[in-house]
Amino acid sequence: MTTVLSAKSPIIAGLLLVLPAVSVADPVSSCRVVLERPAGDGNPEANDSDPDAVTLEVGELEARLGEQPTASMSGGILLRRGQRLVGAEEARYDPEHSTLHFDGGVRYEDPDSRVVSDSAEFSYDFGRIRFEGAEFSLDANGAHGAAEAIEINQEGRLELDGVQYTTCPPESNDWLVEAKDIDLDTKSGVGTARGVKLRFQGVPILYAPWLSFPLGDARKSGVLTPEIGNTARSGNEISVPWYWNIRPNHDATITPRLLTDRGVQLGTEFRYLTPRNNGIVDIDYLADDKLFGDSRHLLSLQHKTLFGNGWRNRVDFREVSDSSYFEDLGGSLSASSTTHLNRSIVFDRYGEHWSFFARVQDYQTIDEAITPSDEPYQRLPQLRARGYWPGQPLGFRYSMDSEFVYFDRDVGVTGWRLDATPTVEWPVERPGWFLNPALSLRHTQYGLERTAAGLDDSPARTLPVASLDAGLTLERRAGDENGLIQTIEPRVLYVHIPYRDQADLPVFDTIVPDLNLVQLYRKNRFLGVDRIADTDQVSIGITSRILNVSSGKELVTATIGQALYLSTQGVQLPTQQLSTSTSSDYIAEVRFLLYDNLNFDVGHQWGAGDSGTTQSEARLQYRPSDNKILNLSYRFRRGSLEQGDVSWSWPIGERWNFVGRYNYSLRDEQALEQFYGLEYESCCWGLRLVSRRHISTRDGTRDSSIGLQLVLKGMTSVGTAADKLLERGILGYTSERD
Repeated sequence: MTTVLSAKSPIIAGLLLVLPAVSVADPVSSCRVVLERPAGDGNPEANDSDPDAVTLEVGELEARLGEQPTASMSGGILLRRGQRLVGAEEARYDPEHSTLHFDGGVRYEDPDSRVVSDSAEFSYDFGRIRFEGAEFSLDANGAHGAAEAIEINQEGRLELDGVQYTTCPPESNDWLVEAKDIDLDTKSGVGTARGVKLRFQGVPILYAPWLSFPLGDARKSGVLTPEIGNTARSGNEISVPWYWNIRPNHDATITPRLLTDRGVQLGTEFRYLTPRNNGIVDIDYLADDKLFGDSRHLLSLQHKTLFGNGWRNRVDFREVSDSSYFEDLGGSLSASSTTHLNRSIVFDRYGEHWSFFARVQDYQTIDEAITPSDEPYQRLPQLRARGYWPGQPLGFRYSMDSEFVYFDRDVGVTGWRLDATPTVEWPVERPGWFLNPALSLRHTQYGLERTAAGLDDSPARTLPVASLDAGLTLERRAGDENGLIQTIEPRVLYVHIPYRDQADLPVFDTIVPDLNLVQLYRKNRFLGVDRIADTDQVSIGITSRILNVSSGKELVTATIGQALYLSTQGVQLPTQQLSTSTSSDYIAEVRFLLYDNLNFDVGHQWGAGDSGTTQSEARLQYRPSDNKILNLSYRFRRGSLEQGDVSWSWPIGERWNFVGRYNYSLRDEQALEQFYGLEYESCCWGLRLVSRRHISTRDGTRDSSIGLQLVLKGMTSVGTAADKLLERGILGYTSERD
């Protein structure tokens, strides 16, 4: 028998109305009842009904009449409402409290969770389910646990009493959270817990009388996981971050950091995001460094604005209190080698034919070895406009590059510089080849102050620049059955720039960059406009690739090139010796994909004759799987550095992993950085122990530290953030699997 009930009146009254022929004790088999909650204020006469109907399916139903009519169900019960489901072996209806009591094999399911218990109570009027002696599981992170009681209501609130929680599998609860009670509000995305105890391997490691935490990815103010560590320069240290969720688009992290040998440092990171603005403000302050003898601070601002008219704004500002701040408190070799901190405000706009750039820039020089005459100039301001018009009649392409800068500094010549370069090109591109002749006229004008006696304070320079750029792309099949294609791509750039005496021009921001494949095809061998090299040169390069046709992968890419000078060069920087060479160094790069898991890259620069190697770099990476990485690298720069580097992350058992890095200076015959560590990883927790020793100051002073990090998957990590060190030091290492 199937019965459909529209329950505008109480449940049991509705049952009696639709079952008039049933005696007091007669059972009804195979009954399906569809119930609708009373609408509005519960008035039975209300016409509007709740669209979320409750469906009740039972094996047998028995109804009893009287002043207190009841109904009991057996043979399997299934109660549905939307995507929520409750099932049991039997149930009974309590008219006094408008509830259904479930017994025997009770289960609850919704899209995100499951609950199993011996008994449960469903309050029809309030949409509330309460389980006694329940076990639960959550799909979001594989978490599960047990509770003395679980109550779920229709407002999206979950209340648990006497809770145990973990993400470990049932057979190995290596870590466990215990709490007297936990309330989870899914609508607000906030959970609260009282009497919380965290056990690891059965040993309590953390206790909190009260905790508030976000559910899922929702943000919530509160204390984050502390970090604990030790360094030789600062002693033991502990950081306790506190996260402040100010607004949906504003937050801050305030981090007290205790350094036992120095004092207490307070770090603050403030983030903001609006439809047109975003940025990060960092302020670190150490009131009285006991080793340094004074207060210390760091200020940093990163800001971006996108205006409605297409203009953009960027602000980059950094400042530290003293030159040794990063050496003492930075924590990395790259930070301790910082010499200048940028401070700039930029406005720019990019259109179809014009782009505009405006900047005010200054630097804080924090390396005391840099003299005032070697410090970089301030740009107060720098204005740049670029125009570009392709697709003109007869295939011509026009462009204009112009810049105005005022350079200022306490020492040396200052003043403004105006540079303008109109260019006309006639590019021809066809399948397999291209040709691009170009002609430019470069004019530079200065207005100088504090010049030496007898020197012109408004020098100028005008130079024509003629060039011809041409290239081919040839290809052939490499083998009959291998599915490989080999390409040969020669390129030639001819540049002619006549000589102009530029000795009376200042040098504000011009350097000689390292030679590479990009620099090989630049028309000016100087980087900057204070010097334009006179040249009559041909840059020749050839690239060859071997590609897999089916996968599209480049198995081998090799490039070699050199610039040939057809005339003697006469322009140089004041501290540079005039070169009489008839050619540049050779520059070569080769990349091999030896196998799917083995890559080899090498770059080499060497001179003709007895000049020897100028610089060289090589890297080999072997990665047979995501958790197996071996990197070998070598770097050489004549007269500057020669370093070897090896790093790895390699399993030494089913759960153990050996990680490390060794960076050695062959020139100085000493290790620059070395760390070794062990990782243990189970299904629900991991442990990292890393010992590190590195050069932490520019004068070669060393620092050492030991980091221990316990990772409870799906919960938190305790100790030093060792994963950050491993990701920075081992190419290809990732901790995402945690």
